Amino acid sequence: MNKYSATVLRIGIALVFLWFGTQQIIDPSMWISYIPDGVVGIFSLSALKLVYLNGLFEIIFASALLLGYFTRFSALLLALHMLDITYVVGLDAVGVRDFGLAIATIAIFMQGVDKFSLDYFSKDTSEKIKIS
Repeated sequence: MNKYSATVLRIGIALVFLWFGTQQIIDPSMWISYIPDGVVGIFSLSALKLVYLNGLFEIIFASALLLGYFTRFSALLLALHMLDITYVVGLDAVGVRDFGLAIATIAIFMQGVDKFSLDYFSKDTSEKIKIS
């Protein structure tokens, strides 16, 4: 089962990010309260636009992660994004959960390519042997 663990983790985390991203696009008003006022001021965009942009960001990179396309890059961006959310939310029940998701995403970044990713199929044979 060990050979499937990295793939299961990558797909599971990607699905979590996809769910959050699509929920932000479907019902952005539910997420506006999570946008700190300071962030709205920095970007000179409305909270609604920031929710849409955040949702789009999560959908794009979660989709890449789900497919295993640019796995490390996607995992790194999503992990940093999650760490930022954890910092903003603070270490309450939600923040601790988000911290766990960030650490799991960092583990995907550290693992990199797995056997069931698009990245794996684009590697040459010598690199595939190292992954096996």
